[in-house]
Amino acid sequence: MILRELNGKMPVQGKDCFFAENSVVVGEVTMGDQCSVWYNAVIRGDVHYIKMGNKVNVQDGAVIHATYKKSPTTIGNNVSIGHNALVHGCTIHDNVLVGMGAIIMDDCVVESNSIIAAGAVVTKGTLVPSGSVFAGMPAKKIKDINKELMSGEIDRIATNYVKYAGWYK
Repeated sequence: MILRELNGKMPVQGKDCFFAENSVVVGEVTMGDQCSVWYNAVIRGDVHYIKMGNKVNVQDGAVIHATYKKSPTTIGNNVSIGHNALVHGCTIHDNVLVGMGAIIMDDCVVESNSIIAAGAVVTKGTLVPSGSVFAGMPAKKIKDINKELMSGEIDRIATNYVKYAGWYK
């Protein structure tokens, strides 16, 4: 893992976190407990801060970044950032699944208990209301979250990634 100080700011992690050997975390990045950063994932807090809560997994090839002096990135608790997703200068609340290859652009707000479908492109400034599933390009609401999606996808994936990280420690 590359854990690098930049401009006097060193990444800070909580307890029981896992970092794959070729993950990169740079600069003003703060993450909570039980987070995991997987292979080829990059979290680059060089131009603005990135704050992540507890039990956040950043899967293989994902990129988290921000916009210089304008749009930081804030991620809540129990959030899964899928393989090759791009999360940029936005706010993601608690209990969110960002699907594989999804893109969330500057100044978006993804409220709690939501899913951004694989391959979705959430354009600049979009508000994803709590309990929504957004899909497409540009992403639009396609349905409301039900109990099966909450427990079967959002909770299951976040919990499983804590377990998977344990296999590597």
